[in-house]
Amino acid sequence: MPRKSTSSQPEVILRGVGGSPGLAYATVYRVSADEGPAVERLLKSNEIPREISRFKKAVRETRRQIDVIQKSLRGAVGAYDADIFDMHKMVLEDGAFFEETIRKIKQDRLNAEAVVRGVTNRYCEVLSAVEDDYLRERVADVRDVARRVIRVLAGVKHHALDGLSSKSIVVAADLSPSETATLRRDLVLGFATDMGSTTSHTAIMARALGIPAVVGLGDVTSRVVSGDRILMDGTEGVVLLHPSAASLRKSRKQARQRKTIQYGLSQLRDQPAETQDGHGVVLSANIELLEEADEVRKFGAEGVGLFRSEYLFIARQDLPTEAEQLKAYRGVVSRLAPDPVIIRTVDLGGDKFASSVKMAPEINPFLGFRAIRFCLAKPEIFKTQLRAILRASAHGKVRIMYPMISNVGEVIRANLILEECKEELRREGMPFNAKIEVGVMIEIPSAALTADVLARHVSFFSIGTNDLVQYTLAVDRVNDRVAHLYEPTHPAVLRLMKTTIEAGHAHGLWVGVCGQMAGDPLMTLLLLGLGIDELSMAPSSVPAVKEMIRSVTRVQARRLARRSLSAETAAEVLGYCRDLTARVAPEILELVK
Repeated sequence: MPRKSTSSQPEVILRGVGGSPGLAYATVYRVSADEGPAVERLLKSNEIPREISRFKKAVRETRRQIDVIQKSLRGAVGAYDADIFDMHKMVLEDGAFFEETIRKIKQDRLNAEAVVRGVTNRYCEVLSAVEDDYLRERVADVRDVARRVIRVLAGVKHHALDGLSSKSIVVAADLSPSETATLRRDLVLGFATDMGSTTSHTAIMARALGIPAVVGLGDVTSRVVSGDRILMDGTEGVVLLHPSAASLRKSRKQARQRKTIQYGLSQLRDQPAETQDGHGVVLSANIELLEEADEVRKFGAEGVGLFRSEYLFIARQDLPTEAEQLKAYRGVVSRLAPDPVIIRTVDLGGDKFASSVKMAPEINPFLGFRAIRFCLAKPEIFKTQLRAILRASAHGKVRIMYPMISNVGEVIRANLILEECKEELRREGMPFNAKIEVGVMIEIPSAALTADVLARHVSFFSIGTNDLVQYTLAVDRVNDRVAHLYEPTHPAVLRLMKTTIEAGHAHGLWVGVCGQMAGDPLMTLLLLGLGIDELSMAPSSVPAVKEMIRSVTRVQARRLARRSLSAETAAEVLGYCRDLTARVAPEILELVK
């Protein structure tokens, strides 16, 4: 990192979202937002067949390019990150997208470039309206594919990042996976983008490549030009334009401190998650794909506390078969045996949709036809999944978890269907664990308040804090106008969690947390004090959470919980958590600012 800024301009602070941790200081390489030429041209009738043929050839060539990029990326950063490009292939293979483009070429008599641009814009408008970060960020996939097709149609080979020739921080409105995959990684020290969130591809790829990223900055591209020097902190989500000498000195010190802390945390991989007075907590991982199983091992998680099975259903034109699901579940279970894997039954609806399932639009989808409600109404889909999970249980320790339970009747009906599946498999001579454990997610206040009733029908509880907070406080967590009201440490949320934990323990059940709170080190001691038995999180969050558990006694954690339960505001509780963290593991505060 250079010793001083070469700019005489005043320092400017921009705040965004920390997409990938770390510090970087370098010259800006600003990427143009140009998506490539798409000049509109009216076709003659005899030109239409040739234009359709040209479009089809461009799609085939785009598919070939993506295959080349994906193959290259697998060798560079691993299979999971290369699989990001599967979404691009799905866009190209989307029959509706393909057919609409051809239909519009015929109907409007426009050239393929212009039609692809128009169809893409309509698709992106639909995706942008979905209330889910993950799905909204797939807009970048659609636009990336469209840019490639348009470039192929226009015969353009130049790429926006081709001019990158020295070590730089790349600044752009947004960056697509193919852009990040094909750039010179030895020259990129960080990413800063106008758009994006922690689930955007820029953030995902930055974390995979191990470089800092700050996304969602709003207007960074209008603030800088290539050649400016900036300092960025991917941990705090801050970018400094024309940083002062004092800021650079501070960043060098922070970089040394964080490197030392991260190295120390990595040494905990094989150490138990146990308090100083001998109380153990299970730390497991949340995953979506088979390839993430390696991350579970890498960071020392004890199996999987949440396998989000709905990602086997999303972005495909048909439903996954029993064999396809079995292959996915068995792959994870076998790779992680003898550690347990909890598979959440498909949580479609609300903010996650599958192309193969026709669901009527709803005014309030989060309160509508989703998760267990969908499964019970579609028993043929539910039974296919349950059969696959049961068959996977013959290969390791598998548990089943039902999402969005609101009443005991749903659990009873789901368990009856599960028993039907068991009987079918017995008749067919298929091996499975007849005593497979079944649990429910507690993410609706009604479930928390009747946890004592639900406990009679299941083997464990897992508290889904993301939805529990949202439903308890009546706050849409992706609505910017009320986002400040989304407070995981709100006393009402804590009391519902405590009610759930006590009811579970009274019936001999273990109770876990699989929402975002589980992976936040600031929340660790509070959850420990409330009596949680298991925490499930992103694999990379495990070391810091483990350090927090190993830094206290259970008595200290319980004292924190008692104080928090009597607090009046969420801010008070967060303050208590910070104070205890500062006393027992001050280095963690450096990582979670």
